[in-house]
Amino acid sequence: MLTSAQDDPLHAPLHRPRGAATAYGSVIRGTEDPRDIEYRVLARAAALLEEASRPGAGPAALPAAIHENRMVWTAFATDLADQSNSLDEVMKARLLSLARWVFAESDRVLREGRSPQALCDVNRVVMAGLKPDLAPGLEQG
Repeated sequence: MLTSAQDDPLHAPLHRPRGAATAYGSVIRGTEDPRDIEYRVLARAAALLEEASRPGAGPAALPAAIHENRMVWTAFATDLADQSNSLDEVMKARLLSLARWVFAESDRVLREGRSPQALCDVNRVVMAGLKPDLAPGLEQG
């Protein structure tokens, strides 16, 4: 999904990595727990949204952050819709409904000038579900 070879995840490029970063990314995906990966990409997307809503962020920051968050939720929805996904049907339906809300809210943020805070909050709540032992405001590095 989202990977970067840079140390600072907030200023990492929004494009997919090439070369060595791609190879290392596949190693990480093969060895890291999927919940850890999901937690990390949600944390990055939430941080990008929060940074984009700060004064002086620049006009392209919010659309780029919204795009990144949509990529995360698109990947989640694709995975949830896959027949090999082992989550129970009720949980899949709830998460797919949440993904649909994220897409609609993203449009409202961009078109109506709403704050992206609700999107950040949803990401953080899902993060807490993935790692209930971590406080909602803490990010795993």
